[in-house]
Amino acid sequence: MKRVIGIIIVLLLAIGGWWLWREAARAPTPSPSGAVDATELKDPALIARGEYLSQVGDCASCHTAQGGARFAGGRVLSTPFGNIAAPNITPDRETGLGEWSFEDFWQALHVGKGRHGELLYPVFSYTSFTKVSREDARAIFAYLQSLPPVHQPAKPLGLDFPYSVRNSLSAWRALYFREGEFQPDPGKSDAWNRGAYLVQGLGHCNECHAPRDALGGSQASPTLVGGQMPAQNWYAPDLSTQANGGLAGWSAQDIVDLLRTGQSARGTAFGPMAEVVAQSTQHMHEDDLQAIATYLQSLPPRAARTAEQSPIDTRQMMAQGAKIYEQRCADCHGADGNGVPGIYPPLNGNSSVNEPSGTNAVRVVLLGGFPPVTKGNPRPYSMPPFAQQLSDADVAAVVTYIRRSWSNQASPILERDVSKYRHTSVD
Repeated sequence: MKRVIGIIIVLLLAIGGWWLWREAARAPTPSPSGAVDATELKDPALIARGEYLSQVGDCASCHTAQGGARFAGGRVLSTPFGNIAAPNITPDRETGLGEWSFEDFWQALHVGKGRHGELLYPVFSYTSFTKVSREDARAIFAYLQSLPPVHQPAKPLGLDFPYSVRNSLSAWRALYFREGEFQPDPGKSDAWNRGAYLVQGLGHCNECHAPRDALGGSQASPTLVGGQMPAQNWYAPDLSTQANGGLAGWSAQDIVDLLRTGQSARGTAFGPMAEVVAQSTQHMHEDDLQAIATYLQSLPPRAARTAEQSPIDTRQMMAQGAKIYEQRCADCHGADGNGVPGIYPPLNGNSSVNEPSGTNAVRVVLLGGFPPVTKGNPRPYSMPPFAQQLSDADVAAVVTYIRRSWSNQASPILERDVSKYRHTSVD
């Protein structure tokens, strides 16, 4: 029913808004003056800078299929509306960007339109990349053009009607897309502005760390409040370090450590964030990591959550969970839930434990957790899976115990919640 309602809404918006936005959909956005010639794009310093920026933007993660050539596309990205395969962005003339000019690339990154003016699906995060500066876009394009060309034709779209009709995106864009480069705030420090630029633009953090509605759009404000990641079955936590934020109490060093090594005194990167650390943030310069921490620490406090009344009596669950925790968890994470610094992450005050849905804790108990292998942590300790040892009732009990012990005050987990994630994928 939800899917049917979504289809109806999309159709109504597309039909009702078509006349209002048709000119914007047809006409390419004027580009700034100053053409980029081929010789300029061969500058080694520009290419090196573009390689770094492509790592900051985590471009290879989406544009590389498992076992495939780097940047040659083919990785299938799942969405609630169907599957979309990432395109080849090597300079192959037939299947990649070999025939693209920089202006074509700028239009895709900044405006969300393809080489021929076609509207791009927002699985490509142009809603954030529009904030990337023209200079940085030029460097990234120079790097991509320096890669060996790989001939790999695009896979067909796996979208159902009406999502397969690109013109319907004009209404979506009117609701959720605001074109424009990042504008520094003169009242803030250089570090804050650099961090804001990386988080809001090239790092596209809000694409995961924000809730999405039935049409797949994310809220513009407030940003980085956390949200369920569509089709991935993970919850990206709120990133505020202030009161009631998902990272409340985290220091700047805690943030830097997590982004550089995948592990900090306050938590460990699992799931999609582990891939981000492995492919992107561990390669970032120290000053950029510090800038991100500066910006995240400036995010405002969040409203206190109203304590939810549990529909069940959790006393029996807590007693059962305490026994399971003592048997299965305490040796590593400690009776006090504080873990072992540098080895086993704390569960007390952990943002992934306390996130609203309970998704992350349930998945990690069932399927295990695999921190990223990084230069700063080349041999991380992994979390073993307990799906074969524990029943749904056991998992619900121990996760509820963890989420409601020590300083944690999160909502309980029900047996049906565990069943839902037991059979989900590990992506």
